[in-house]
Amino acid sequence: MTVYNFSAGPAVLPKPVLEKAQAELVNYQGSEMSVMEMSHRSSLYDQIIKDAEQLLRELMAIPDNYKVLFLQGGASLQFSMIPLNLAVGKKALYVNTGAWAKKAISAAKAVAGVDVEVIASSEDQNFTYIPEITKEMIDQDAAYVHITTNETIGGIAFQTIPDVGDVPIVADMSSNILANDYNVEDFGLIYAGAQKNIGPSGVTVVIIREDLLNEEPIFSPMLDFAVQAANDSLYNTPPTYAIYIAKLVFEWLKELGGTQEILKQDRDKAQLLYDAIDASQLFKSPVNQADRSITNIPFITGDEALDKKFNQEALAQGFQNLKGHRSVGGMRASLYNAFPKEGVEALVAFMKKFEEENGER
Repeated sequence: MTVYNFSAGPAVLPKPVLEKAQAELVNYQGSEMSVMEMSHRSSLYDQIIKDAEQLLRELMAIPDNYKVLFLQGGASLQFSMIPLNLAVGKKALYVNTGAWAKKAISAAKAVAGVDVEVIASSEDQNFTYIPEITKEMIDQDAAYVHITTNETIGGIAFQTIPDVGDVPIVADMSSNILANDYNVEDFGLIYAGAQKNIGPSGVTVVIIREDLLNEEPIFSPMLDFAVQAANDSLYNTPPTYAIYIAKLVFEWLKELGGTQEILKQDRDKAQLLYDAIDASQLFKSPVNQADRSITNIPFITGDEALDKKFNQEALAQGFQNLKGHRSVGGMRASLYNAFPKEGVEALVAFMKKFEEENGER
């Protein structure tokens, strides 16, 4: 039985990457050492982390005046680290688009000296759309405007980045980094947990414009962007193996043709599933059509018992991790860069069969 992994994260990795990692597992480039047991100060590892940064810069067209950091603690640590570095004594503006935005807002409110203001929200319609954001809504003295470019749980995404004037945009891009056509220069800071489109869990990418690095040190060097940047992400032992896998993923993506090629493939995969949902008399999307994510696609029948039956039968057929997040129920297909088109085709065929057997007659 073929297994297709629809997990929202940790998520499917490219098979060629896993095979290369397997081949190099116990003897990396003739060193007779695994990357897992290699000193992060060694010349071999220094090349790995430098290559990872350079590849990411190429893939995302990151300008020279941005620092690229490989940090620990997941995107969840960034919820606190960002206001701590950028907004103490200032106002921080947030857009509430769902579960992850809410967590970022809650964490920012817990940082002493930060004035958090929610300027827009889609909670009134259960986070099924992206609220409008205009320049007139933005206090130009604010430290930043925080957005979540793609809500993993709710399945909504920013199709374009709003104009907020001169205030830096800070973006949680965890679930659609390397799967969009955004311009890095439109952001002051981008952060993303790796375990969706970059690699295994354990490393978080932060891309920060140099003028946003704090001039005065904060109480913890580990939480200080300026310290991490000055030490090239090597202030302490980084998540070495996760960064190595990320480098392999970046190489794989570059060989495929880069972000524009993978974005085309991602859009094609998503359209297959959305077309099936829209044509169905049983399944439906709860998301406003203009704001649909191409990486996380929730769908429902409207009947909890039928959703449960679908998830049970799908699992028996090898469709792993299709069950929707516990907070929303239903189903959710996460179609990250490494997820194969064949898996979407198989899911669509299964959905049609399920509808024939369980739909209204």
